[in-house]
Amino acid sequence: MSDRAITKEFVAKMMDHAVLKPAMTDEDIRTAAAMCVARGVGDLCVRPTDTALAASLLKDTGTTVAVVVGFPHGANRTEVKALEARLAIEDGADELDMVMNIGKFLSGDYEFVRRDIAAVVAEAKPKGVVVKVIFETCLLALDQVAKACELAIEAGADFVKTSTGFNGEGATPEAVGVMLKSCAGRAKVKPSGGIRDWDRAVMFVKMGADRLGVGSADKILDGAKVEGGY
Repeated sequence: MSDRAITKEFVAKMMDHAVLKPAMTDEDIRTAAAMCVARGVGDLCVRPTDTALAASLLKDTGTTVAVVVGFPHGANRTEVKALEARLAIEDGADELDMVMNIGKFLSGDYEFVRRDIAAVVAEAKPKGVVVKVIFETCLLALDQVAKACELAIEAGADFVKTSTGFNGEGATPEAVGVMLKSCAGRAKVKPSGGIRDWDRAVMFVKMGADRLGVGSADKILDGAKVEGGY
């Protein structure tokens, strides 16, 4: 992609702006939703109990609503993740960002991981809702990242995503590179966590990322470096 094609408008549309910190209030959701609409941000990513509010604020605006599932550790029972997905969709979610069961993955129980993802996909796909699978790549070796991509694709996920932003290092070029190579058009790739300035956002865009998970879309678009946090 040429530098000329990477405009603020283009990058804004790629952004999933996260409002996920535990102490965030309804007013924070309202403020973030208004910012997303004003700045042309593509998606607002919220906690499950914020879904209905976000959906009501963003209806017919061009900004979609993503909701986290099994967040942030991924260790909820599969039945709970499926129910959380179903309720989020009923509340107006356009997309679901689910956390892979990292402990089961590291235990080598790949069939469990595949079924866990597939249960959420089964709730989402008939309703046209996008599913992104969060790996927490900081806890995985690069060959494990590639394996996680295969499991997510086999389970029917639309996206693979690096990180929650709440556990260690966020997106790295190395992990994103493996994800892009492994998915190779079969699923899309979302770097998230640690994207706090314009240059880093553009770096991932140039690599071929499809979305960017960020916590301060407005500051990144304005070229200001964001200190700390997601």
